[in-house]
Amino acid sequence: MPSPSRWLTHTPMTELAALSPSVERLPSEVADLNRVVQGLLVHCDWLGLHADDPSVFGPVSRATLPAGQRLAAILERDGRALDVARLPTRRAVGTCRDFALMMTAFLRTKGTAARLRCGFAAYLGDGWVDHWVCEYWSGRESRWCLSDAQIDDAIRAARGVTFDAANVPRDAFLTAGEAWLRCRAGRDDPERFANGGTKGRWYMKVNVVRDALVVNNRETSAWDTWRDAPPELRTVSPGEIAALDRLSRNPEGALDLVPPDLVPPDLVPPWLAAKP
Repeated sequence: MPSPSRWLTHTPMTELAALSPSVERLPSEVADLNRVVQGLLVHCDWLGLHADDPSVFGPVSRATLPAGQRLAAILERDGRALDVARLPTRRAVGTCRDFALMMTAFLRTKGTAARLRCGFAAYLGDGWVDHWVCEYWSGRESRWCLSDAQIDDAIRAARGVTFDAANVPRDAFLTAGEAWLRCRAGRDDPERFANGGTKGRWYMKVNVVRDALVVNNRETSAWDTWRDAPPELRTVSPGEIAALDRLSRNPEGALDLVPPDLVPPDLVPPWLAAKP
């Protein structure tokens, strides 16, 4: 297994630059940092938990911004210390990946190895819901742990979440590779793994690739445009299955060992490459 120190170094998506001193002053415990992130962000799919009229939050974009850029915008709007929780309507609206990215940026800044993971959660809806979390190295336990900063008090109450969001149980969140191998072994049904109405083996393939990319510190990629894929390309060919098995077993491995028709060198997915 690669050394956790590989995930101490910032990427362009987690680098906080001049904002680093503000983060260095924050508490170091993961649970405390989760609460800080919750006071800065609100999830676009859960706005109804915070306001009767979600339109008060303004326009919503699902684009993933670099953590430094998002944090700068938050501070420009409200310059108080980061650990002062903003009212929900004064927070930045983002997705689960923004929560995970902010946590990863905070932890790396404070000297803890951390990375994003793409997979599926069992606690956000029926079946397994597409989700992103932060995975961090616990020196005390000498193992990787999962943190889901998105699980604030409102979501916890709405979904009946009882576990510690700073140490999410491994049976409550599966990385995309774990989910893929589970279905390949006949232990689960791919139709239970979904993002809204998109479900099944093809969407699992999208997330297997995205998890491999993100573990290799590519927090965003052209595969995030999966919604643009036409129906005829939403397939998993027999030749792709072995490559997906390899990625699922070793997402930290070299991406250049994966067939280029699955992960092209420029990260352009097949449906984009096929466009005129």
